Amino acid sequence: MTPGFAKYARLLFIAGLVLLADQASKLWILHSLDPGRVIEVIPGFFNIVHVQNPGGAFGFLAGSSPQWRALVFVFFTLVAMGMILYLYKSTPARHKWLLTAFSLIIGGALGNLLDRLRLGEVVDFLDLYAGSLHWPAFNAADSAITVGMLIFGFSLICRKTPV
Repeated sequence: MTPGFAKYARLLFIAGLVLLADQASKLWILHSLDPGRVIEVIPGFFNIVHVQNPGGAFGFLAGSSPQWRALVFVFFTLVAMGMILYLYKSTPARHKWLLTAFSLIIGGALGNLLDRLRLGEVVDFLDLYAGSLHWPAFNAADSAITVGMLIFGFSLICRKTPV
């Protein structure tokens, strides 16, 4: 197996797993939990909810027209994915953690993009909170993007990897 093949096999495998886990979990939520319903998992800390999020992070553009939102989110998702794919291609195969980070980001971006194209909004269902302080509901794709960005940021701060 050539190093180039292994590098891109990593991308397809990790991004594919993220996409599969994300879409499977959202499908389960869509078919088993009515919108707005809450299942308390860890009292005072974690719930499973069913939220249809037409906006971006923290409800960004949620009040805009569906056509405008679709145009903005699809455009910026494709631009961001293009940038991440460029970084992936430019990263040497020996930097496995950084390649993993980029793969997580691509898989998460694809998961949320698929929701936007298919449903016009993103399905969120993970609800973390402490007392009355709630983090906005999120999903598996958001988690993969966050973990990928944390790894990428760590690599930049520590200057372990030239980007």
